[in-house]
Amino acid sequence: MYDYVLALDDSVMDVEMVDNLTKFCPTKEEMEQIKGYKGDKDSLGKCELFFIEMMKVPRAEAKLRVFSYKLQFSTQVSDLSENLKIVYLSVEQASFIFYFNLVVNQSHFNRIECYLFMYVDGHQIKSSVKLRRIMQTILSLGNALNQGTSRGAAVGFKLDSILKLIETRARNNKMTLLHYLCKVLAEKLPELLDFSKELGSLEAASKIQLKALAEEMQSITRGLEKVIQEKRMCKKDGHVSKRFRKSLKKFLTSAESEVKSLAVLYSGVGKNVDALILYFGEDPARCPYEQVVSTLLTFVRMFNQAHDENEKQIEAEMKAAKREAEQEKLKVHAHPKNKSESTRNTNNESEVIRKTPIENAA
Repeated sequence: MYDYVLALDDSVMDVEMVDNLTKFCPTKEEMEQIKGYKGDKDSLGKCELFFIEMMKVPRAEAKLRVFSYKLQFSTQVSDLSENLKIVYLSVEQASFIFYFNLVVNQSHFNRIECYLFMYVDGHQIKSSVKLRRIMQTILSLGNALNQGTSRGAAVGFKLDSILKLIETRARNNKMTLLHYLCKVLAEKLPELLDFSKELGSLEAASKIQLKALAEEMQSITRGLEKVIQEKRMCKKDGHVSKRFRKSLKKFLTSAESEVKSLAVLYSGVGKNVDALILYFGEDPARCPYEQVVSTLLTFVRMFNQAHDENEKQIEAEMKAAKREAEQEKLKVHAHPKNKSESTRNTNNESEVIRKTPIENAA
């Protein structure tokens, strides 16, 4: 068995087997007891015989942990890299140089259409152009609502304000500001309605916790340090660890460069995440990445739902108008027929009058 461990032979041993061996490695006290045993080894139990076998490997437990790290390395690096790329992509899609501070005033809701306008931000951005234009439209709506107040002519609004659009209603209580936004976009800027397609990574990103990525990065880095440390220690083992040291050297040739590249990616993602939060005018210490992604994803879902409801409402109104037109058409066709019958009856009565003899007055 120890031959497989010293050779780091992953064709024979898997992670579960290696981890189980690690759990049952003898303690220092147990090894001292085994070393002090002078009796017949054939009388020893399986556990003691296992200890004897493992004691042939210098620092067996450390080598087993290194072996386990090697077996899991590719999967761990691949998974972390994939999650970091998802976060990076979501940041690139969502970020724009623009911060928000919207405060809406419901009493001005009916005046929006008169004052609706769009302005173009001259800055080049890394992200979704459609999302930026929708945010600009929201800002315009907010300024229209607040015109004439101290909150009018705002240059931006807080990110979480976009979730409050569904709470602001018209005076007739039949339409929310979010539904109105969708209505305006459908009429004036229909090309923006599918902006969610530019934010395809939000769903996946919403399932990622940066704290978990940090812990995984730390685990990979510390694990590599222990591998390097064991490689140095192996030099003192002599011939018994020669194969192990050779296998470890081969593994480290690629592992060190992979971890270095991963660390660069991790650091870059961290900086981009902070930049994204700052782009929204938020404090990274108070508004974590997860909150930003959750807010945007919720807004996307609310927006799409409001647009669908608008479409259904339009469809229902069109069907109602069609039914009304058909009913009116039936009335028009029915009216001349009644008039013809009335005229015919009048003519018949006149004919009767003409044929009736008139008696002279007495």
